[in-house]
Amino acid sequence: MSAFNLFQRLSQAPTKPKAAPAARQFDVADLYQGPIALGTEGEAQARPFDDYDIEYNDGPSQTYAVGDSRRTLNLPSAQSYSSFILLPLLTFATRRKCLFVGGPGRGKTASALLMGVLAGSTVKEVKRAMQHGHPQMTVADLLGNPLPADLVNAQSMDDIRIAWRAWLGMRVKIVDEYNRIPTRTQSALLTVMGDNYAEVLNHIYECPEAAWYLTANDDQGGGTYQVIEALRDRVDVTVQALAFNPRFLNELLLRVEENVRPEELVPPDIIFTEAEVDQIGNDIRQVVVPEAVRRRLEFFASQFELFETAGGQFEYMTKDTARLSGADRGAAQAADNGRDRLKDLGCQTLNGISVRTLMALLIYAKAMSYFRGNGEVELEDLRQVLPFVLHNKLQPDPDAPFFALPENAAYRSDRLGWLRRLFDLSNDEFNRLDLDRDDPVGVLSAEFDLGLDGVSERETLARLNRIEKLIGERTKGRKLYGPLYDDLLKLKYLHQRYTNYRSWLRSQ
Repeated sequence: MSAFNLFQRLSQAPTKPKAAPAARQFDVADLYQGPIALGTEGEAQARPFDDYDIEYNDGPSQTYAVGDSRRTLNLPSAQSYSSFILLPLLTFATRRKCLFVGGPGRGKTASALLMGVLAGSTVKEVKRAMQHGHPQMTVADLLGNPLPADLVNAQSMDDIRIAWRAWLGMRVKIVDEYNRIPTRTQSALLTVMGDNYAEVLNHIYECPEAAWYLTANDDQGGGTYQVIEALRDRVDVTVQALAFNPRFLNELLLRVEENVRPEELVPPDIIFTEAEVDQIGNDIRQVVVPEAVRRRLEFFASQFELFETAGGQFEYMTKDTARLSGADRGAAQAADNGRDRLKDLGCQTLNGISVRTLMALLIYAKAMSYFRGNGEVELEDLRQVLPFVLHNKLQPDPDAPFFALPENAAYRSDRLGWLRRLFDLSNDEFNRLDLDRDDPVGVLSAEFDLGLDGVSERETLARLNRIEKLIGERTKGRKLYGPLYDDLLKLKYLHQRYTNYRSWLRSQ
């Protein structure tokens, strides 16, 4: 087999073999077989990114303690994946927004380019449509220009035609080094990313649904311009380009000797039409999130928003209230001395988790489960995608006691490892509280979700009494932590709904 055919050959082995695979018209798992061809035994022959940092286990796995730090090297016992390859593919399938971060020359732009080719565009089209951030980039450079003749002759704004940039109509949009774009131009980019349209001189260009790929050499404040917070918040998942392992240098040598580029050799079998991507997206949304998994995500998300000294009214005791006020955070934290700051997971972060972030987390968990051929999300699916979704969203507090412990020092720089550890600690607490079996707030909530049709006034009063009794039990002599705070707000919500329903019954 020639080297050229080696690059273009597709493996016939499935990504994740199953005894009785369900028939699917389209399968995003096919993408994992790679835009670069695979070898005769199904092994990757031309992919230098073989860091299996998304680890799954099927039973016990072999582990080794390595070096003076005794860091763990884990050999997964089930099929595992490279985040640098898998998460961009899941972004392509779900049409979300992915940010590549890492040093120059690590393959960030090339990987984004491959995603554009998978959408059916030629390499030349993708390269010409790619937006390269630079300090002189204007809104006109990004979106388009009014035609000069129309500017001179037009009697009204409606008479001016706009020469829109071709990239606005692409199904895969790429912005290289987005942190080098001037702030004013970033605002125009935000409109396209967030609302899917471009505006110039009161003319609107409606953009198609697209997967977005942005790159940055440094997303912690570096670059020519600071990225505005609203634009950063539109990014759904962040992927770090890991260092190249020189043990795979032979694969780079083959590319040099054969003078080939992977993006120019994508087999037509794995190029997706718009209808196929639509179908994949629909299938992903149908993946079920079991209640047990949802409850653990609820418990995790409830850890971080509470800031007891930030508000006088119960509902406003949040970190967001403190942020909006501009008050001295250090003084407010000093006053908040009633809790165990090492035990409280919320003390490790500067902010909570937004609604947009939770929705992105659910989408990527569903996509991961779909990719692995499952009809419902497993807890491990959520655990694996969570660090990449929260990478730029949940900001650590470097002064937290957790980071002062010698065994946690590495988490100051390893954001992904810290987030996964945070989720594990939350699950340990969930198990300690036995919330899978003993969740009275969940019971009351499920009872309310059945509806109020036919519920008598007597039953309504009984439910109100149960809510009030539970609030009394939960607040008696206990410190206030995030999950308890959210439980109390949920109980207040249920109490108010039943109170309003009782008033309606009495008015009949």
